[in-house]
Amino acid sequence: MGKKMVDLRRNRVKQKLIAGENAIVLMGLNSAESIEQFGSGDHDGIWLEGEHGGVDFNEIADLTRACDISGKTSITRVHQNQEGLIYRTLDLGSQGICVPHVNTEEEAKNVVKAGKFPPIGARGMFPGRQSYGVKNYYTKANDETFLTVLIEDIVAIENLASILSVEHIDVFCVAPGDLAASMGHIGSMDHPTVKQKIDDALLQVIQAGRIAGTLATEDNIEHYHDLGVRFFLTPIQSWIADGIARITRKIQ
Repeated sequence: MGKKMVDLRRNRVKQKLIAGENAIVLMGLNSAESIEQFGSGDHDGIWLEGEHGGVDFNEIADLTRACDISGKTSITRVHQNQEGLIYRTLDLGSQGICVPHVNTEEEAKNVVKAGKFPPIGARGMFPGRQSYGVKNYYTKANDETFLTVLIEDIVAIENLASILSVEHIDVFCVAPGDLAASMGHIGSMDHPTVKQKIDDALLQVIQAGRIAGTLATEDNIEHYHDLGVRFFLTPIQSWIADGIARITRKIQ
């Protein structure tokens, strides 16, 4: 009996963005159980935190498997712009990669080099978990692999025009926390100068015909949507804190 072939899993976030739609990715789900628990939501992807959080290589397969079961795109933020780190994370099953502190055109090109198979990039020729049972995996994988870079330093804003010239990056995400710190406003993401710089950078991305992303909350998501942002990272911690506060007030 021959081996049954399956198609490569579609990347929900990437396909929605290509179709001109918006994509919402949840941050703060750090276990396979919690990913499955909230898997029925209308969000499109799950952020796996490998820079500041505890996600390690031995967890990526199970975490991304939980995302697959729920039909959500797994996007892992790695801690370095390092080729082996990027493609090993993809080999273990992540459908997307986010690379922090991309400040130059060359650094952006390195993300593509590591994240895409030839002829686009130079990702190591190991198929990995997402390839199982997929015919012609190497010719399909580049279309479904999602790449985003974080614009989170003032030097990146200054170099943004050249960074935006790099092809095959799906989203240019402006990150407010580190940007504020690099501008001398540490811990003050709501400083008027910082907020204006974020808006200016997002508009530059959009006007260049690329897809802009940023961190969004209930307070600012409509503002960014109206600006033209289509990729939204939203942390669940604030929702939990607000829910605790609401229910506690009812009995105080």
